[in-house]
Amino acid sequence: MTGSFDAGTITGKGLTYGGSLARTEATGYGVVYFTKEMLAAKGESFKDKRVVVSGSGNVAIYAMEKAVEFGAKVIACSDSSGYIYDPEGIDLAIVKRLKEQERKRIHEYLAERPTADFHPNGDIWSIPCEIALPCATQNEINEAQARELVKNGVIAVSEGANMPSELAAIDVFLNNNVLFGPAKAANAGGVGVSALEMAQNSSRMGWSFVEVDGHLQNIMKNIYKNASFVSKEYDHPGNLVVGANIAGFLKVADTMLAQGVI
Repeated sequence: MTGSFDAGTITGKGLTYGGSLARTEATGYGVVYFTKEMLAAKGESFKDKRVVVSGSGNVAIYAMEKAVEFGAKVIACSDSSGYIYDPEGIDLAIVKRLKEQERKRIHEYLAERPTADFHPNGDIWSIPCEIALPCATQNEINEAQARELVKNGVIAVSEGANMPSELAAIDVFLNNNVLFGPAKAANAGGVGVSALEMAQNSSRMGWSFVEVDGHLQNIMKNIYKNASFVSKEYDHPGNLVVGANIAGFLKVADTMLAQGVI
């Protein structure tokens, strides 16, 4: 509209005009990288864990992809019409094709995997799993669902969506020593790669997928470390909700002080 091009002012651009590789995958990969750090701190990993992922958009698909890469078995995912449960492990290639290319509903998965089940009105969080990754929408896990997850043996919950767990649900997870990655920390991979896109624009360079992904891994690792460190500093060790809230506040407050705003 203005006849000018300021590449650094928006992110998520096309690759031909300043966009970054790995931006599509960033939030889903990021939530798994964050969860990997949470698990490692307790001597755990994704290997051989059953994972339930809500949603089947970019965040969910690429969270599933990375979880499988780390040795997990993703057994359920969903869309707004219901969820599929495949105890043998979701065939991600089918889900990708249905959702990214054919734009079909998730129940079409059964046509190619008849051993799977589709539940149009079911509760995906009733499925027993070790790791839950809510990647669909806000307020999708309530207190009762959180208690069901705990009863069924969940050890880690990380938020890929924006605020998918209600406050009462978060309390259930924390009070039962479930590792919990809050959205403001765990799903920061998308905005992290947006910042990397702006860095590439500023340097007039384009990085490879591997380079961007490597930076993303470091970003998520450092976010986890910061939240974990601050939770200990403020007498709430392991509570990453407290850690992320205080770490985020301090970063903004310290910057405002340094810039003379307050």
